[in-house]
Amino acid sequence: MTHEDHHETLIKGIAREQKAILDGSGQAVYIYLDDPHKICNKKLAATLGYKSVKEWVNNETPLDDVIEKDQPKIVELFTRASENLEAGSLTVTFKNVKTGDLVKGRVFVAPLVYEGHVFVIHFLDMIK
Repeated sequence: MTHEDHHETLIKGIAREQKAILDGSGQAVYIYLDDPHKICNKKLAATLGYKSVKEWVNNETPLDDVIEKDQPKIVELFTRASENLEAGSLTVTFKNVKTGDLVKGRVFVAPLVYEGHVFVIHFLDMIK
């Protein structure tokens, strides 16, 4: 099995395991391993202007959903979760890909281990 195939298997497995959260949370949620290996719920996809979860998953540059000045902050938050196994939160501004509107949100992240691999789960509360 190639590295790519292994990561595909992992993301499908964690999506099945965390289906209750992805389907049941009132928040926008995504689980991230790396840029090509991620999953989100319908609420996140819709909030960011994607037609479907699949369209968001197929986005090869998901960091582009965050305004440029906030990108280093969200990368640092992800790194703390994935490398130091620390949960955290911050306020960032997202871009709706369909309308271009800016949407401010509070992101809560936590490390999540599945089959020995560290993923990061993100919960997003929109700020009105």
